Amino acid sequence: MSDPAVPPSDAAAAGRDPDATAVLDPGAFRPEVAALEQELAAARQKAEDHYNQYVRVLAEFDNYRKRGARELEGARAFAIERFAQELLPALDGFELAIANAGTADLKSLLEGQAATHRLLVKAFEKAGIVEVDPSGRPFDPSQHEAMLAEPSAELAPNTVVRTIQKGYLLNGRVLRPARVIVARAPDA
Repeated sequence: MSDPAVPPSDAAAAGRDPDATAVLDPGAFRPEVAALEQELAAARQKAEDHYNQYVRVLAEFDNYRKRGARELEGARAFAIERFAQELLPALDGFELAIANAGTADLKSLLEGQAATHRLLVKAFEKAGIVEVDPSGRPFDPSQHEAMLAEPSAELAPNTVVRTIQKGYLLNGRVLRPARVIVARAPDA
């Protein structure tokens, strides 16, 4: 056996076999093993910290998702609350007109109906609902629904002659198209 303290080249000079396996002192690598064990322990601790951080972030994201779903459901349930509150005075006006229909004169009933109409228009405006009355303007199939085509010498073809039923836009999107009569060229 060769001495671990003697290098292989010196082992040949000392009369030993240079190909023989040298037995190392078991304590020779203890400082390196201890250092590697410390690095391994630090790496495991770091991995555990990252895993715990990942689990916390995952839980926070799940809570965020659930909270967002609850808020969205609440928004859906109460989305028209403001609009409904604006409509209540108009409903009160209609109920008052019905209650007083037998005793009130025609003029006061008409004034009450006009006031109720103003309340409805105000509520619609606050909700972003805009009236569409295209009489005299070109027919627009994205906002109008043609009910009839009427011959007209005064208006150009495809011009709205008359509005049968007003249309409405909600924040720029068609809520109900206006029903119209459209001009066409006169019969020859």
